[in-house]
Amino acid sequence: MSLYQRLSEVQGGAAQGGGAAQDPNAAAQQQQNQAQQAVNQGLELRRRVHGRLIDDLGSTLYDSDMPEGELKTLVISKLEQAIVDERVPLSMADKQALIDSIANDVLGYGPIDPLLHDESVTEIMVNGPEQVYVERSGKAGLAPVKFLDEDHLRRVIEKIVAQVGRRIDESSPLCDARLPDGSRVNAVIPPLAVGGPFLTIRKFSKDPLGIEDLIGFGTLTPSAARFLQACIIGKLNVIISGGTGSGKTTTLNVMSSFIPDGERVITVEDAKELQLRQNHVLCMESRPANVEGKGEVSIRDLVKNSLRMRPDRIVVGECRGGEALDMLQAMNTGHDGSLTTVHANTPRDAMTRIETLTMMAGYDLPIKAIREQMSSAVDLVIQIGRQRDGSRKISHITEVQGMEGEVIILQDIFLFDFGAGVGEDGKLQGTLQPTGVRPKFAEKLSDHGIKLGAEVFTPTRGLR
Repeated sequence: MSLYQRLSEVQGGAAQGGGAAQDPNAAAQQQQNQAQQAVNQGLELRRRVHGRLIDDLGSTLYDSDMPEGELKTLVISKLEQAIVDERVPLSMADKQALIDSIANDVLGYGPIDPLLHDESVTEIMVNGPEQVYVERSGKAGLAPVKFLDEDHLRRVIEKIVAQVGRRIDESSPLCDARLPDGSRVNAVIPPLAVGGPFLTIRKFSKDPLGIEDLIGFGTLTPSAARFLQACIIGKLNVIISGGTGSGKTTTLNVMSSFIPDGERVITVEDAKELQLRQNHVLCMESRPANVEGKGEVSIRDLVKNSLRMRPDRIVVGECRGGEALDMLQAMNTGHDGSLTTVHANTPRDAMTRIETLTMMAGYDLPIKAIREQMSSAVDLVIQIGRQRDGSRKISHITEVQGMEGEVIILQDIFLFDFGAGVGEDGKLQGTLQPTGVRPKFAEKLSDHGIKLGAEVFTPTRGLR
């Protein structure tokens, strides 16, 4: 129970204790008004104490040279003194709740700080100061927290983006950033955000997920996992396709864990999210333009530069522009085993999407030439999606077989069995099943000493 709720109960009880009997509706209305008054008083007390703390400490709050423990001690000391000076009667529990709330705001990320430490929360969506949604088990719901006002939310956003050397203001009202633990952050402020600043945080687990976790979640099966591991070790070029929030980056992380330790891997991202566990990994992050509109370093610039860094593999967090052409050229010029992700709903859509992105590079290339590059560069498409029960499943593992005329030929190696239906708990009953087709690149895997038995490609039950 919050401080403000306890204040309202005390006031409500006092009102009921005195006076003669009164109309139940009038009493309920009076109690509601008193509860709201108590909430307002609590919020006003919080604003005053918070404002005094900001005035007292000023730039000390942002002094990177001050140890975190020393700053925390100083903040709590100032808060205790400010509460004493307010002369408001508070119990020890209420006083501590108020101190914790303001300390989280100043030292952490305000009211969303507890949500960031809640392992059951996978995404936090702030739709203005009054409305915060969280995602748990693939389902979104309203969280019982609020910001004081738009300025309060704006300070939290500015603190997050400043930690990674970025900025957000009226001239640059959009920003991609990350938290120290790698969680992805997107912020939008007015004038683009109507109704207050918007903040979206996609959390990353402290312990990166492994292939065993994906099997446990039902994202894929052991035979499919064995097949994908062979494809990564065998240096096939892989594209992971899916919609927003479908689990592309998580899948990319897991796939990258199969890369042998001795290889030099270069990652290119907008905001660093990948958590590769190999020893020989170089991570590069794009940079937006400065206030004068200069100094931008795009994903495409980084992909081009990575080719001069003697990579064994290149991993691009996401292709969403002209860098798709550079990625295809890298895959076609000896950098086998490269990985990337794209936004698309099916493997066929993924190929169309890459074709469109390649055309955004600004070169007037014939469609057939682009498709020939794609068909020779890309070996495998992994399609992942968020299903209607909230789970994330790999629905297709598809081989790119080559060209026939002007059409890229795709062949499904594994498909999710949606025909298995839904159980009583509302969960999908199907699994990722082999189609019975052996991929053409099996010979390429054999050249790397990787042999997959017939059992990997034999369906355990027919797809419906």
